[in-house]
Amino acid sequence: MTELPEIPADLRALMAEIGPRWATDTKGHVRLMIEKFSEVLKFSPKDGIRVEADIHYGPHERQAFDIFHPAAADPSPRPGLIFVHGGAFTEGSRHRSAEIYANVLYYFARHGVVGINVGYRLAPEARYPEATRDIAAVVQWMRDNAAGLNVDPDRIFLMGHSAGGAHVGSYAYDKRHQPPGGHGLAGALIVSGRVRADARADNPNAKRVAEYYGADVSIYDDVSPVSHIDKQSPPTFVACSEFENPLIDVYCFELAHRLAAAKGRAPPFAWLKGHNHTSIVAHFNTAEDVLGRACLAFMAETRRS
Repeated sequence: MTELPEIPADLRALMAEIGPRWATDTKGHVRLMIEKFSEVLKFSPKDGIRVEADIHYGPHERQAFDIFHPAAADPSPRPGLIFVHGGAFTEGSRHRSAEIYANVLYYFARHGVVGINVGYRLAPEARYPEATRDIAAVVQWMRDNAAGLNVDPDRIFLMGHSAGGAHVGSYAYDKRHQPPGGHGLAGALIVSGRVRADARADNPNAKRVAEYYGADVSIYDDVSPVSHIDKQSPPTFVACSEFENPLIDVYCFELAHRLAAAKGRAPPFAWLKGHNHTSIVAHFNTAEDVLGRACLAFMAETRRS
């Protein structure tokens, strides 16, 4: 069996160096982390994982996804995971590089989870709530095709990073974006998700938030996923890093607080020391899998009620 690659010492040192000044050049630091982790992930195990690429769920070129099938034969239905990439609402791709974000789905497929790496339409071409509508279509697709995928329809999870976390949260928590039968999810995993829309001066991505949600800041609270948490919200796993794009950690903690207040029990939460907004997702399928194991434990304990 191929060994998982370690995060090399020089990359750890680079993360420690740029972490405290992450917010001075978020776009540049994101690019740097994508480049460095892509080199590491070239050596991650992929053997036996079958990938069905470029399955379209709509007419737009971005309305497509890839399916990652586990290698090990198992006749019993498996959990399913839909992963939604980030990109500050206006950019990004499910193929951020040749290795990222496929690394997330390879990791889960190695652990017996059928995964979908989904693309969606971006602002300003597609404004709120169009990206969430795309995600809703893919959730429905997985539910409709669960038998053929060998997926347990009561164990479908939705996972989003950064802006992808906002789109996941809008679908999972805001009933306006769900089908009549409800969200259909066993749970949600929000990783460094921008789950509150804001126009704050200390948010370097405020202009890109406006590209998606519009310039009328009076609606921002209503369109924010955290505003729609209630007792019926799906079980949620929340994670953020020590060095985040400004305010994302604040909003992840707000999400956890609102979930705890609504449900009377704190949700599982991971705070990754030494990691940054990009490495928190880019390190999946390396030898460091504290976050991955926490996600798997959440999924193992959770099914749709």
